[in-house]
Order: sequence, then structure tokens, then C-alpha cells
Amino acid sequence: MTTTIERPVVEHSRHGRTGRWIEDWRPEDESFWNSVGSAVARRNLIFSIFSEHIGFSVWTMWSVLVLFLGPAYGIDPAGKFVLTAVPALVGSLLRLPYTFAVAKFGGRNWTVFSAALLLVPTVLVAIVLEPGVSYSTLLVVAAIAGVGGGNFASSMANINAYYPDRHKGWALGINAGGGNIGVATIQLVGLLVLATAGAAHPRLVPGIYIPLIVLAALGSWLYMDNLASARNDKRAMRDVTRDPHTWIMSFLYIGTFGSFIGFGFAFGQVLQVQFKADFDTAIKAAYLTFLGPLLGSLIRPLGGLLADRIGGALVTFWNFVAMAVGAGLVLAASIRNSLPLFLVGFIALFVFSGIGNGSTYKMIPAIFRAKSRLLVGQGADLTTSDREARRLAGALIGIAGAIGAFGGVLVNLAFRQSFLETGTGDGAYIAFIVYYALCFLLTWFVYLRPSPNRLSGV
Repeated sequence: MTTTIERPVVEHSRHGRTGRWIEDWRPEDESFWNSVGSAVARRNLIFSIFSEHIGFSVWTMWSVLVLFLGPAYGIDPAGKFVLTAVPALVGSLLRLPYTFAVAKFGGRNWTVFSAALLLVPTVLVAIVLEPGVSYSTLLVVAAIAGVGGGNFASSMANINAYYPDRHKGWALGINAGGGNIGVATIQLVGLLVLATAGAAHPRLVPGIYIPLIVLAALGSWLYMDNLASARNDKRAMRDVTRDPHTWIMSFLYIGTFGSFIGFGFAFGQVLQVQFKADFDTAIKAAYLTFLGPLLGSLIRPLGGLLADRIGGALVTFWNFVAMAVGAGLVLAASIRNSLPLFLVGFIALFVFSGIGNGSTYKMIPAIFRAKSRLLVGQGADLTTSDREARRLAGALIGIAGAIGAFGGVLVNLAFRQSFLETGTGDGAYIAFIVYYALCFLLTWFVYLRPSPNRLSGV
């Protein structure tokens, strides 16, 4: 009878640092993976998802809190859009350093620290959020909530190191989807507070998350591991920035993930401003705000699955066409003041942004595999070319994730400016249509257009 070992035997502190370190990690070795690796990786994946999920909720907490900021707070809609744009900006800036932190400090150690760090913005909100608080104080506290946005990058980098290439797509997809659902979860928590305690008690929202954050940090401390084999390749980041595909894919990822996180931050406010008569109270908007992020998160793996079957570029192309149509429906609904059509268009935007998250991420390794095949055809060594492709693809995933998150800032600023100048979101919807059109044209021109220089298999 064979006994499955839950954790590799060789594990101790490294270079004088304390913490549980795994020195021997060989996920590509099938015997090692089947007897030891899969159970350890799965355990780390579970607690990574939990921590990342809480991080997404804290990051997008202000998408809920602004619904509580009634007349007593003296903040106009433009000011509220800034309150949601600030954490989006900070979260996007933190994604690159968070990516490097895993190899520097250890996946377990950094997950514990980054989870515990979420206590800072939640405790601050619970202390300061009441009528009479200054707008500058709220801006600072909202900015600190941006630390939750970095958790995605460190979680993805950590889980990427645990899984063999043949299982990375599934593991990273589950990890990303589980984190993204945190956007819907915080909005459900906000709805629960509004429905039970009322709009006068916004501090209950962070109060609910404080024990959950403690559980996430404690679970990571008790059940996660550090991989001694994890290494930062800063040269890969430098090298991949010289590749034009880096900036093309980052542009596309702004359109997919940037739309998802930006709409997640802004949707509740847009409903309240665009349809004041229908959403005259916060709870009426809260009944709907969670639906889009939930569907967008759950459907994300479908984008990757479709990309596997028919090609990432083709899925991404048609997905951006669909997003442009969705934005067009939202624009038409705004002009006609049709709430049902508005909701259909916005839900479509969430769903297709989720599909696009999966398909664009699948395109990244496919691009470098295609370039590797070209080099091998010209006489390059297969093993060396494949290793280089994986190195650059991993670096681009980190860069695209950081730049894509910045799209959340652009979405909220677009809404702010549009409502300031016209009193409606029409200007923002037109800007989204134009951006999605540029994205599908760029996808076609670079990856689908018949050309002898086109990369095949993307």
C-alpha cells in the first residue's frame, strides 16, 4: 500500500531566514508530482485563492462604500468616481513589486504579510467613515485600499511556480477566477448591510472583513509553503519590454481586465447617477451591482477554453466586437433612458470582459511559442528556445496584469468626466466603443490578417 506524502521531507530555513521552505521541488517530474507535488500544490492553491479573494474584495471595497455616502457626507458624483479611481490606480502600481516579492521573501511569507496588510485599510475605514470626515481623509484611506490590488500579482506568481506546464492553465485560471469573484462578494456584503442595518452603518462592511482577513493570514501561515526554487528574473522584464507584442497585449488587456475591474468599481454609481428615479436609495443599486462581476468572474475560464480550441486571437477579436456592441447597447439605452436595455448592455460588457480576460491571457504564451517555432525552423535549439519562450511569457503576464489594471482608473475617470460635462455617461460609452474597435482592429491586423510575417497558432 502506497502512502501519499502531503509535504516534501527536505524543507528547512534558507540563508538564515525563518519560515517553512521546500528545497526540493520538481513538478515536471511525473513521479514526484503524483506522489508529493500535486497535494502540496493544491493546498497552497486553496489558501492562495482565499487570500487573493479577500484582497480583491478590499481593493474594490470603495465601489460599495460610495453607495453609503449620502448627502450628509457632502460628496458629489464626480468626487465619488475619484474615490473609486484612486484604489484602482494604487493597485495597478503595486502589481509589479508584488510579483517580485514572492521569490524575494517566499510565497507563504509574502501571502501572510500581504493578507495581514489588508487590515490597515479595513480598520482605517471602520474608524473614519462617518458624516463630517474630510474628503482628503477619505482619499487617503481609499488609496491605502489599493494594497488589495497587488495580491493578484503575487498570488499568480506564486501558484505559477508550483504547477507543471501541463497544469498551469487550469491552476492559474482557477486562481484568477477565485480572486475575481471577490469583487462580487464585497458587493453582496454591501447589499447585506444595506438590507439589514441600513445606509447609516457603512462601517459594518469593513467590520465583516476584519475577521476574514485574520483567517486568511492565519491559514496561509499554517498551511502554505515557500519554494526555494522560485527566482526573480528581472532581465526577463527588461527583455520583454523590447518586444512590440508586450505593448500590443497590454493594450488589449486594458480593454478586457481594465473594463472588468473599472466597471466593477463604477457600476453602482453609474446606476445611481444615470437613473436617479429608479435608484434613489443605495440598496436599490446594490441589488444589481454584484451580478455583472459575478458573471464576469465565473465565465473567465470559458475564454481560455475557447482559446484552446479555436485560437486566442480569434476569440479575442470576436470578443471585442461583442464588447463594442454591448457598449453600443448601453449608449442607446442611455439616450432612450431605457433601464432594461441599459442592464442588458452592461451585463454583456461584464460577461465579455470576463471571456476576454481568459482569451488574452492564453494568447501570451501562444505568441512566444509561435516565435520559438520560427527560431527552431531557422536552426535554433528547441530546448533553449522553449525555455526562452516560457521566460518571456511569464514576464509579459506580469506586465500586462499591471497595465491592464490601470484600465480600471481610466474607466472611472471617463465616467467622471462624462457626467461632469454632459450630465450623462454618453461620452464614456462612446470612448469605450472607440477603444474596443481599436482593440479588434489591432487584433485582426497583428494576429489574424493574412500575411507571410503573421505568427501562426496564436
